Amino acid sequence: MAQFRLPANSRVGKGKTFDAPAGVTNVKQFKIYRWNPDDGQNPRVDTYNIDMDNCGPMVLDALIKIKNEIDPTLTFRRSCREGICGSCAMNIDGTNTLACTKAIDEVKGAVGVYPLPHMDVVKDLVPDLTNFYAQYASVEPWLKNDNATTQDAERLQSKEERAKLDGLYECILCACCSTSCPSYWWNGDKYLGPAALLQAYRFLADCGDEATGERLDALEDPFKLYRCHTIMNCSRTCPKGLNPAQAIGEIKKMLVQRAG
Repeated sequence: MAQFRLPANSRVGKGKTFDAPAGVTNVKQFKIYRWNPDDGQNPRVDTYNIDMDNCGPMVLDALIKIKNEIDPTLTFRRSCREGICGSCAMNIDGTNTLACTKAIDEVKGAVGVYPLPHMDVVKDLVPDLTNFYAQYASVEPWLKNDNATTQDAERLQSKEERAKLDGLYECILCACCSTSCPSYWWNGDKYLGPAALLQAYRFLADCGDEATGERLDALEDPFKLYRCHTIMNCSRTCPKGLNPAQAIGEIKKMLVQRAG
């Protein structure tokens, strides 16, 4: 099980148990991490027994059912329910993924639900993504092109040029990859992490961007880029099937080619 940042001198304790209604036979157990910074209590794991005959098929469906019908104090993020927004990223059954696309039937036994690993917890299943988004902003994820001849016209790409962006633009910034990376766990204040670096390469690979040298200069740093040791956790856990490790490798290759 992945580790989590907890308040100082705290440990996860045994929580409450919520039984299913009488007579229910199709029951699934959910063990959910709980922590409220305002009550002065240690984190705990609460157990919820859910009637699966009256619940949707995804883990997010169960979380919504718990909040609506059993325990309104449960806190988590969610929005699109379509695997597009990335809001409901959390650690489910030991793997970082999206609650809205994780089928309950895929988990044998009790479903363990925790916030993303090694992030400060705001409350319950909500991680603090302030640093994550600051790192994303630091790679300046927008096209840089001051060519006056293209200001009032479309910037055309060939099919081959456009294909270079496949596997990059689909990133939804859910943070599953970065929070699965041991290098990011230990150096998250300096190492940009798989998500931000994949976004950086998305613009390095775009023929419409004219700031390649500037972008590479910003990334050529012992910590920002080179803390990646190709462990591949990021690519294995990505709920969109992307390969951040490959993107990081391409950035390293560009730096080597430039130096040579």
